[in-house]
Formats: sequence, C-alpha cells, structure tokens
Amino acid sequence: MATLTADEIRSRVETDWNRIVKVLAEKVALQSISAKGITAEHMKRSAEFVADELRLVGVDTKVVQASNADGTPGAWEVIGSHIVSPDAPTVLLYAHHDVQPVPDPAEWNTDPFVATEIDGRLYGRGSADDGGGIAIHSGALKALGDDLNVNIKVFIEGEEEMGSPSFIPFIEAHRDEFAADVIIVADSGNWSADIPSLTTSLRGNTCVDVTVQGLEHPVHSGQYGGPILDSNTLAAMLIASMYDENGDLAVPGVTAEEPIGGLQHDLDETTVREDSGVVAGYEFAGTGSLASRLWTKPSVTVIGFDAHPVEGSFNVIAPETRFRLSLRTAPTQRPEEAQEALAAFLESHAPFGAKVTVERGENGMGWAMDPTAVATKDALEAMTEAFGVEPINKGEGGSIPFIPELQRIFPNAQVLVTGPEDPKANAHSPNESISLPGLKNNVITEALLLDKLGK
Repeated sequence: MATLTADEIRSRVETDWNRIVKVLAEKVALQSISAKGITAEHMKRSAEFVADELRLVGVDTKVVQASNADGTPGAWEVIGSHIVSPDAPTVLLYAHHDVQPVPDPAEWNTDPFVATEIDGRLYGRGSADDGGGIAIHSGALKALGDDLNVNIKVFIEGEEEMGSPSFIPFIEAHRDEFAADVIIVADSGNWSADIPSLTTSLRGNTCVDVTVQGLEHPVHSGQYGGPILDSNTLAAMLIASMYDENGDLAVPGVTAEEPIGGLQHDLDETTVREDSGVVAGYEFAGTGSLASRLWTKPSVTVIGFDAHPVEGSFNVIAPETRFRLSLRTAPTQRPEEAQEALAAFLESHAPFGAKVTVERGENGMGWAMDPTAVATKDALEAMTEAFGVEPINKGEGGSIPFIPELQRIFPNAQVLVTGPEDPKANAHSPNESISLPGLKNNVITEALLLDKLGK
C-alpha cells in the first residue's frame, strides 16, 4: 500500500486552504457558547453546521441530542463514520464545537465573533479552542480523499466547555459507533506555532469545600481580639500549612510525578513569566523543573473564599469562613485517593483547635500517554515530516476528564492528544487566536498520521 509523502499532502492542503479557513471563520461567527444553554437552538445550529461540513469531506454524519445521567436532555452532538474496509484500522476523531463565553467584548482588540486575520493569526472566540480541531479533521480528510485507508469515526462534542455532563451516558449509549483502534483528541496544542507536540499527560482534578469555625457567633474585636483569632486568619493558617518552606505542596498521600516519557525540554522561565503575567519580583514556588511543577506535580488553588467585603467592614471577629480548594493531581493518581488525603490533612491541621469541616466535591482522573504505542511513534514521525523539526512533547497542567473515561471504556484503543493551540492562543481569554501556518502544518500532520496508521 503506497504511502503519501508530506509534499503530496502539503500540495493538496494548499489547494484546499481557502476552504479550511472559511470553515473556521464561519464557525467563529456561530457564537456556539454552551454556557448560554447546551440544549438551546444556537447549539443545535452549531452542530448542524459541523455535520454539514464533515459530510462535504466524506463523513456520513448526523446530529444527535445526548441525555444526561438523570434522563434530562443534554448536548447536541455530531457523530458519523466513513468506512473504507471492514479489515482496515479504525480511527475516532474527536473535537468539540462549543466555545467559551465572552464576558467583556471591550477587552478584545477585534470583534470576538468576526474572524479577523492579523499577522498570520486568525482571531476570534473558538478559533483555537476548538474550531481549530474541527478544521484539522476536515482538512486532513479532504487532503486524503480517495487515498484514505483507515475507517473514520467522528465525535464532535457540544458541551466540553461545560464539563461534559452527558458525555459518559452518550458514549455508553453509542459504544459501537465509537469503538476504534486509535482515538485522536484534537483539543490541546503545540510547544509553539513552529514546533509540534504530542500531549503526554494531563493532571486530574478534585475539589473540596472547607469550613473553618472558631466561634459560635461574631464578637467585638476590641473586647476579644488577641486570644481569639478570626476565622479568616485561621483559614489562612490552614491553607499555608499545606506547603513547605520551598512552596512545594506537602500533603502526605498526594503524590508527585516526573514528566511522562522523560523531560525533553524544560519550559523557559522568562516565557512563562510573560505568558502568565506575574508581577515583577515574584519568585516561582516549588522545586524541580518548571515542566514538572506545571504538568505532573500536584497543585492546590483557592478558587473561592467567603469573607466580608472591605467596603462596609466593621470591628468584629468573623466566626466562620468557607473556602473552596481545587487540587490538580498527578496524572496517574486516583483523584478520590488524593481528595481523601487532602481532607484528612486539613481536618488534622486545624489551627488552635478550630473546627474544620470538609465537604468532598467532584473528581476527574488524569491521564498519561503510552510512549511506546505504535500510534505514538507514527504521530511523532508525522509531526517531524509536516513541521520540518523534531517535536517537543509536553504535558498539560489542566484536566480533560473525558480522555481517561474514553480510555476506560475503550481500553484497547491507543489515545493521542493533539491540537491547534500554541502559547499565544489565549484560549478561554480575550483575543483568542490561532496561528494559520501552524494550523496548516497541523492539518498536514493529521493527514500523514492517518495515512501511516492505514499501512
């Protein structure tokens, strides 16, 4: 079976390029904001648009409404297939068609829902996350055309930005339509617009709500201040107790790992400082490589804190404080195990005998790539041929809980996490954009990969 060269595929993508960009621009204009209602008509229109575009590149698609675990209506999903031979390998292509909201359009330099090209980047909400993933799949399938030698199944989700509440029931109900030898999840990104990456790992996530109580009721700070600390201070002490003198999380039972497959290239501190916007003089917490601190070591963030506002405050000792912790777990640690370890630590480190109550929240498992899988090697070769440089693999500090769920439901499938983003993409933020040269190379990469997988 003949294998297409990178030059042959690049020529086909160049010929199709205006269509690919047009699809992405039209997708941006749809304003597919799932936060405005995953069951709403605008989300159905978004799904139908994607289904129509995939039909044009040979996929027999349909729009199906999922159901949540409790039986209520869920998201509008796009599923479909293109079967070339019952003996050929099967590849499932995943992306999502919903996008993040735009809380304040004034923070954007362009209209967030009008795709605008500036200096080789296309700006617009969803241009990268995850309209770019849809464009990659569409462009790769068009480039291969009649030379496609793998069976294709697609799943374009409609609620990823809302936590995928109906994802598992939907997958369970459509097992036969999603069963595959390889699953390509195009919802991550590259080292840079010019250097490709496979995503090697994702951290898991768990949440707890913590209540710290020192008094039965508020009392005057002048009368009782000193021996009695306010609950905000007690909460601050409890939070600080989770860390050692270097700023590493030091909670027994919450594990740390090194980058999956080994660290090829550490992150540049100057770039991380610029991209994150830390203030001048701030020193990064923790020890070890920046990559491990951001990808595979655990981290805790206070994402909510109930306290009296400064305006209108008065001289009273707060009796009770509640806060929410988000714990990002190492890729292979069970999140419920880390959650219990964190809860036990907090309850046993109550400052000055204060009452500490912990409510357990939801858990999401992390994920680690199999670096020895055949599909992994094919993907790395395809990236090198398409981009002209060796890939630098990277982890992600965030969580995509449906990926380990896919791996659980289809344990024999090889999972690859790719995607259209780069450090300048600003996904979820103002001025989201996608590198058009990077997108073109991503399309070529996926077409080469699909061709290799069919050998």
